Amino acid sequence: MSVTAAQTLSMTSWKQFDSEAPELAAAIRARFEAHRHHVLATLRRDGSPRVSGTEVQFGDVDLMLGSMLGARKARDLQRDPRYAVHAHTGDGTMEGGDAKVSGRARELDGPEWEAVVADYPPEIRECHVFVLDLDEAVLTTIEDGDKIGVQLWRPGQGVTRTLRAG
Repeated sequence: MSVTAAQTLSMTSWKQFDSEAPELAAAIRARFEAHRHHVLATLRRDGSPRVSGTEVQFGDVDLMLGSMLGARKARDLQRDPRYAVHAHTGDGTMEGGDAKVSGRARELDGPEWEAVVADYPPEIRECHVFVLDLDEAVLTTIEDGDKIGVQLWRPGQGVTRTLRAG
């Protein structure tokens, strides 16, 4: 499957998300920071999904993830930048909600890469670093005991909220 030019133009940073929807961004960030390990979905060469464990980090402006050199998830993102990351779901209580973000990843190199890995221990400096530009962010919560609340943000569209019976 070929990625069109329009599919590669996503450049919505975490900072823009935080500026447009600060309460939702804070809630989603809290879910990602509550646990270290999360689930990354990428696309294999044949278009089928691949899920991988991953860690994310928040920079001054961006949400980022790293990968060992040559890892399959890194190769997937180099070939097709579309991704989704599902935050660790915790203990199953849904406390704080269930958070997901998706969009396009772009790999850092040169001075941008150096700035990110400068403080990394030498044994992990040989790595890929990707900035995760956002196409959407979703927080799902349980409300009023049995209703499912979904908050969805897309760049420039604000937050939509739906409430469904559980």
